[in-house]
Amino acid sequence: MMNLEHAKRKNEHLSLAEKFYDAAHQAHPFDQVRLIPNALPEMATTEFNPQVQINGLTLQWPFYFEAMTGGSEQAKTVNMALARVANKTGIAMATGSLSPMFKLPQFNDSFQVVRNANPTGTIIANLGANVTVKQARQAIDLLQADALEIHLNVAQEAAMAEGDRNFHWRANIQQLVEELPVPVIVKEVGFGMSRATIQQLMSLGVKTINLSGRGGTNFVQIENRRNHVADFSDLTNWGLTTPESLLEAAGLDQVTLLASGGVTGPLDVIKAGVLGAQAVGVAGYFLHRYYQDGEEGLLKAVQTWQTEVTRIMTMLGCRHFSDLSQVDFVLDEQLYNYVQQRHLNH
Repeated sequence: MMNLEHAKRKNEHLSLAEKFYDAAHQAHPFDQVRLIPNALPEMATTEFNPQVQINGLTLQWPFYFEAMTGGSEQAKTVNMALARVANKTGIAMATGSLSPMFKLPQFNDSFQVVRNANPTGTIIANLGANVTVKQARQAIDLLQADALEIHLNVAQEAAMAEGDRNFHWRANIQQLVEELPVPVIVKEVGFGMSRATIQQLMSLGVKTINLSGRGGTNFVQIENRRNHVADFSDLTNWGLTTPESLLEAAGLDQVTLLASGGVTGPLDVIKAGVLGAQAVGVAGYFLHRYYQDGEEGLLKAVQTWQTEVTRIMTMLGCRHFSDLSQVDFVLDEQLYNYVQQRHLNH
């Protein structure tokens, strides 16, 4: 019965993420960042190179499908569509948490379709921070994954009636980083990271961090809807936005920053790059496009993003995504006030 409940939860996550999509994106944190245009970019669109290098991992485009789902028949259908679109467009793809493979092996194919449909693409496996090295290796092997994403989801677990209550993770994260054969990315699931958390992860040997801030899919809201025991609605706005999290990381060297959370268009991808992200994950927007327009509509959306990212980069005179660090920007009053109160360096 517990295994069937696990699969049911995966389906509920998908349906509730779509149900709450519009409400989750009413606030748009990236609107708090304005870019200074370049009227003389001295560049053609053909000069933009979209490829990015992330600590041994090569992405063909600076945005990718962030972790969404897996572990049920419904999830298998979604993952198949995502993987086919990733294969056609060359963007990387992270899977949803592979934890079901240890409880529901009958649904392993809901993850394996990702590699089967995209045999040469960049695939990022995904597990929680409490997994063993053995389990992590099994997940990597199942997908022939190019990297492993370890997710931090304290707020989600706290709001989940059946969630974990033990968050002693640091020693385990350090062991995973030291012993796994592929790059390890540590990411939040949509509540952002403070400068102190980023520095703690760096001290554990983590070289790639996905800040994943508030502004997109809200797992407190989702779990609170599922929770029939207690009401955690006062935590709906918990956490830091993605721009706030990126500004928290300002000036920190020897760490590669990824960003996700509240990214709803190509300009958000660019703004995240300007604030320090070296690649950008997108989940909620593309899942919404799939549910609204099907696989063909999703393919068209990704291709449109690729076109617009190329043209915005050209408008700014940036030939590589890393060049965005040289682009000037201004913050609105609220975000600037945050930077001042937090004594950040940007």
